[in-house]
Parts: sequence; C-alpha cells; structure tokens
Amino acid sequence: MSVLETKNISKQYPGTLALDHINVSFDSGRVHAFVGKNGSGKSTLLKVFSGAISPTSGEFFLDGKEMRFNSPKNAFEKGIATVYQDLSLVPGLNVAENILLGRMPMKHGMINWKEGQRIAKDILDELQLDIPVDILVKDLSAGNKQMVEIAKAMSFHPKVLQLDEPTSALAKHETQALFAMLRRLKEKDVIIIYVSHKLHELWEIADTCTVLRDGKLIGTENMDKLERKDVIRMMFGSVEIKKRPEDLKPGNKVVLQVNNLSRKDKFTDISFSLKEGEVLGIAGMLGSGRTELLRGIFGADRYDSGEIIMFGEKIKKATPQLMKKRGLAMIQENRTTEGLVMVHTIKQNICMASTDLISKGIFVKKSLEKEFAQHQIQDLQIKVSSPDDPITSLSGGNAQKVVVGNWLNTNPKIMFFDEPSKGIDVSAKQQIFQIIWDEARKGISSIMVSTELEELLEVCHRIIIMHEGRLVGEISEQDIGHLGIDDLYAMCM
Repeated sequence: MSVLETKNISKQYPGTLALDHINVSFDSGRVHAFVGKNGSGKSTLLKVFSGAISPTSGEFFLDGKEMRFNSPKNAFEKGIATVYQDLSLVPGLNVAENILLGRMPMKHGMINWKEGQRIAKDILDELQLDIPVDILVKDLSAGNKQMVEIAKAMSFHPKVLQLDEPTSALAKHETQALFAMLRRLKEKDVIIIYVSHKLHELWEIADTCTVLRDGKLIGTENMDKLERKDVIRMMFGSVEIKKRPEDLKPGNKVVLQVNNLSRKDKFTDISFSLKEGEVLGIAGMLGSGRTELLRGIFGADRYDSGEIIMFGEKIKKATPQLMKKRGLAMIQENRTTEGLVMVHTIKQNICMASTDLISKGIFVKKSLEKEFAQHQIQDLQIKVSSPDDPITSLSGGNAQKVVVGNWLNTNPKIMFFDEPSKGIDVSAKQQIFQIIWDEARKGISSIMVSTELEELLEVCHRIIIMHEGRLVGEISEQDIGHLGIDDLYAMCM
C-alpha cells in the first residue's frame, strides 16, 4: 500500500495564506474526493504535489520518503501524475503520439512509429479503453480526450494520480465510462485524488472526502458517513449572506424573453423572462450550461432552436454586433483573454466596445476617448495613476472594473455578468456588486452567473437553477431571503 501525506504544509502569497499548516494523508486503492469552494486552497495543494509550486513551509512524503520537486517533470519521475481541467493534448497529433509525446521509441536514429503505436495500444488495452491509436485527438469526443489524457499520465506508472475537474466537459455516459476506468485503477493500488465541484458525483465514485476552507483543513471522512448537507456545511461553514439594498425594486416591464432555447449537448428548452431593473441570478454546478446559455443569447455561440425577444421585438439571428446595438452587454468569465487586450492601455480597454461612438471614420477622436475613459474611471472608482498606463498595472479588482466600464460606455439596457467576482478579493467583489445595484437603480437589467452561490443570494432579486442543461427550479424574490446557502447548493445538485 502507498501513502501520500503532508506535515504542516503552508503556502504564503503576498497578502494571502493559501495553505495553513495542512496535515492530511491519502492511501492507495481508494478514490479520495478533495473539495472546497473557490479560493479554499485545494488547487494550491494539488500544485504542491505536482511540482508546479513549492510550499513556503512544511513537508510531504510518498511512502515515507520526503518529496522535494523543482518542476512537474520531477514530480512525474517520482510517481505523481496530474491531469488538469485544461487538457494538455496536442489536437493535430494522433492518440499514440500524444500518449508518448517526447518519448516515442527510436530505431536507427529515427522514430519507430509502428512500435510507438504498439506501446500506446498496450497502455490503452491495460486500461480497457477501446480508442484507435492512429486517430487525431481533435477528432475525439470530450470523453475520449479525457481518457487519453489519463492514459498518458498512467503511462508513467505513477503511484499518485491527481484529477482536477475531470468531468466538467463530459456528457453523462462519458462520465460513467471515466468512473469505470477509475474503479479499475483503484485495483492497481493507485492513490487517486479527485477534485470536483459536482458534489453529487462524489457518492458514486469516491471512498473518502477531504474538505479545505480558506486554506485550512476542515476534515476527512468516509463517504458512507456523509450526507450532502454535511459536505456543504464543511465547505461553507456559517456563511453570512448580505442583503441587497431594500430600495432596489424591479419594474413590471419585460425587457428580455427567452422561449424554448436549445443547443445540442449544451442546454435544452430554456424559457425565462427578465424585467426592467431586475438582477436575475443563474445558479448551477460547473457543466450545467449557464455560460453556454448566456453566450447563446448574446450571439457569441449559435443556438439550434427557440426564440429571443428583446423589448418586444423578436431577434431573428443573434450576433454580438446586433445584440450590442440592441443594448445588450456581456462581461465574460475570463477577463484576461475575452474582456481585455493586455498589450493596450487602461484608456484603450475602457473604450474598446464604444469605438463606434468615439470615432469619425477610421480615426478615434482622442478628446472623446479621454472623456469616455475618465467618466468610467470616476464613476466606478477605478484606482489608476494614469489612464495611459498599461492595463497590466492594475489589480484584479480594478481590471474587472475596466471590463465593466468598457461595456457601460455602450449605454446598455441589459448586462450579462459571467463570474464577475472571479479572481478578485472580497473588497473588490463588494464594489462590483454595488455597481450592479447602482445600474439596476437606473433601470438597467442584469443576469449574473456565479459558482459562488452565496453571491447570488446576496446580489439577486430572483434565481433560476440549471442542471445538466435544463432549468430545474426558480427562487422567487419573496423566498430568496429565507434560503440558506446549503439549501441552494442542494437544489443545484
């Protein structure tokens, strides 16, 4: 039997203690669920085990031997393999080439392709995976890509396999196939650490559950001794839900009506309405279809059927350009890749979406650009030395305000906020929420998606709930004040 254990592992970042004297152990032959809300420290500990970062203090051991890594490659060599949510496969290479990437067998100074395919097939056969070794990875389903990634990790014959959100992009049948493979790996005496936000899966695949909260170990317990409410309580503790301002009342006018909207494998038969000045939350676990729904309405992705009606007018074909013109704005989840241009200045980023309003022909009117930028900097209290500074000079919270200000410059009537508090501190979160409330007072309607479910209870008038691409419930304005975080979490599962 193998054992991975820590002794007083801590990780300090400037202003943040990500891990606080963690003492935990994981033994082989079992699947160990490792959970916690965003910012709990679980990803940090995975990175310590994987060699991506070093702990500030403390030690960890594998089978009694102290482990010290200077790189992920070093961790692989010592028997710890990690499969992250963002897969590392090369789409243009075939399955065998991906499994043996950088390790293809050689013959007479040349790659022995036939032998490489034989080795890869043996690895897949051992895991009982029926995937052709000569097919390009880009042609595989999401489930089979995940299987190939795990096969690649297992080709190093690790003692420890860490899986970070392995089912986030998988359909139900693909998830079941993954679970079947993990059960086979248990029999090979592998230590399996399983990270997932999909708590309902844990009772099906995990043997134990370890919970972190705010960098501290809350506890480890066998799954058969836990109920969902127990795990949720361990994850969140006593959460104080702040109330939105009492004077914030939505109007009666419907500004957005969605009827029977569907997109294959993403969301099905979605119908809801949004009123003037209303803040509507969409709750659900990762993979429930929340982001995909917002992107479909905004026109960033296509939808297959259904209708969208804005201000009483049916939208024939949604595109970002059309929806922006109709008064819809969307703050994307990943601000660094979808909301900002990192090589541009603060001023340029604040004015990106409103270029048509500050330009004459192909030329930007510098006086208007300065005016638009300064207006949002003052209104949103963005802390900048100069609007001409690079966007990279800002903190996460101020950078998020720039993304919001960029869209406010378009004079929107409806705003979509996808994970608006992601990667920002508590103070900055409250400032973003205040902006949403301030805009609601002006009659601007908002839809907000957040994996931090307590935020939805704090910010929104009403919450609709998605599960596996379908709407499964709604919490009214009258009921929202009486609901606890554990209740909402249970409804999402």
